[in-house]
Amino acid sequence: MTSLSRALILAALLSAAPLLHTESPETAITNGLKGLRAQPEDKRPAATLKLAQQIASLPPGIDKVRFANGLAGLSTEGDAGHGTLQAVADTLSKALAETPVPAKGPQPPSAYMELANLVRYENLTTTLTDPLYTQAAQILADQDADVQKADFTLKDLHNKKYTLSELKGKIVVINFWATWCPPCRAEMPQLDSIYTHFQSQGLVVLSITDEEPFKVNQFIAPTTYHPPVLLDTGGAVHKQFHIEGIPRTFVFNREGKLVAEAIDQRTMPQFLVMLSKTDLHP
Repeated sequence: MTSLSRALILAALLSAAPLLHTESPETAITNGLKGLRAQPEDKRPAATLKLAQQIASLPPGIDKVRFANGLAGLSTEGDAGHGTLQAVADTLSKALAETPVPAKGPQPPSAYMELANLVRYENLTTTLTDPLYTQAAQILADQDADVQKADFTLKDLHNKKYTLSELKGKIVVINFWATWCPPCRAEMPQLDSIYTHFQSQGLVVLSITDEEPFKVNQFIAPTTYHPPVLLDTGGAVHKQFHIEGIPRTFVFNREGKLVAEAIDQRTMPQFLVMLSKTDLHP
């Protein structure tokens, strides 16, 4: 083989190499979703927006719905920003409009519930007019009505009882969490700071877990976490509040009215926005 022939073959192989190693759009999105939680806090909004754009450019189909639904579930951890979250909601809306997902039972498929959560609790909008989305939105409204009527008595790690209805006159933050939940653990320092700062103004933070007492105590004992940790070992209060994912936070004003709700991990500024719906002052 001549030197010229070798050079031509080598050039052809080198020009083809990028094509051989280029990820498919679906693979790139899958890898992006898997790595989103590992992104630094300041880079995660841009990574989320990029994924929303990549998913939006896919052809219609159930895979597009699944990708959009997966991104929606991850996008609410922390503060991605309103514009980024709206792009995520738009992508999921578009995917569902292109490929409606039939219900397999009395509940709407998860993608409709995820979109309804974004719209109701993240102050977003959607143009989707699917009856299953309407049903999902109504389910959330009904669940919040249940939460407004809920009452419970639980004991903390020191066997002290707390009854929600007896805390009227206080501002009550209820946070559902677990030791195994990374987003829950990530927001605990913010909840602790909020509790210690506003306690003198009548703020109560109740951290509720359905785990076994021994496991919870092992986790809490070495820390300086100040809010009372309540044990809902049987999960009855979780059911009252329709908890399907954690962390989940509810804010009640001094009259016992539900005034704010978060469906995922919150940052300090986000918690302060929630508390601004009450009469607390800095």
